[in-house]
Amino acid sequence: MTRTTIALAVMAALALPTAFAQAPAAPKAAPAAKAAEGKALYPQAQFDIVLKDRTAQGQQDTPELRAAVREELNTRELLAREARKKGMDKNADVKSQMELASQTVLVRAYVADWIKNNPVPDAALRKEYDGIKAQIGDREYKVAHILVDTEAEAKDVITELQKGGKFADLAKARSKDPGSKDRGGDLDWNAPANFVKPFSDAMVKAEKGKFTPQPVQTQFGWHVILVEDVREAKVPSFDEVKPQLSQRLQAQQLDKYFRDLRAKNGL
Repeated sequence: MTRTTIALAVMAALALPTAFAQAPAAPKAAPAAKAAEGKALYPQAQFDIVLKDRTAQGQQDTPELRAAVREELNTRELLAREARKKGMDKNADVKSQMELASQTVLVRAYVADWIKNNPVPDAALRKEYDGIKAQIGDREYKVAHILVDTEAEAKDVITELQKGGKFADLAKARSKDPGSKDRGGDLDWNAPANFVKPFSDAMVKAEKGKFTPQPVQTQFGWHVILVEDVREAKVPSFDEVKPQLSQRLQAQQLDKYFRDLRAKNGL
């Protein structure tokens, strides 16, 4: 797992329900009026937290939902009391799990606060977007290829094409690329950045509707490339990808904070 992936995982944890919301769903609630009359064994703050989590997940704040939350919290408290009567809260493994759960809530709150106070500047988001856009380029290419093991085989394929052989038929018969050979070598629409450099360099130089007159070597073997069509690249606008860019850069920023914190403490 990469460091950025770890940071993303921590960020994802912020969106998880709190510990209270992780309990199994309660059975069908009694009518709201009767539930409201019952005794509450829990603090109001717990009710507010669970209700907030449930509505954040898309549930409607209804009398039925509130009754279900009350019933769930009462049941949880009764079960906790029974567990304490049996001394389960003194069990070493249980105590460790309780400490970890408490730590998780505290860490979630701290990281959420840190992210809130350290937003990624728009200038950084724009710079990232411009860099990606430049890498993609302003054109997309619809290409097909035939991949073989040797230069001699590739030259033989080119000779057959020059004699009128059909590219798709030759790809199905001779290509070593399992992902495209059954589609006649079709690689669909792509930006040059999606391919290794020797392939993309040859692709952008080739004429539309023509195949490369010379074999193209990459680490995968030897290619004969057909450029079927060219069009302007369809790059999403900055506003469309801003949330994803923000999450990505926030994860990188958070990872740096984690590393600095560990280094500061000699870890």
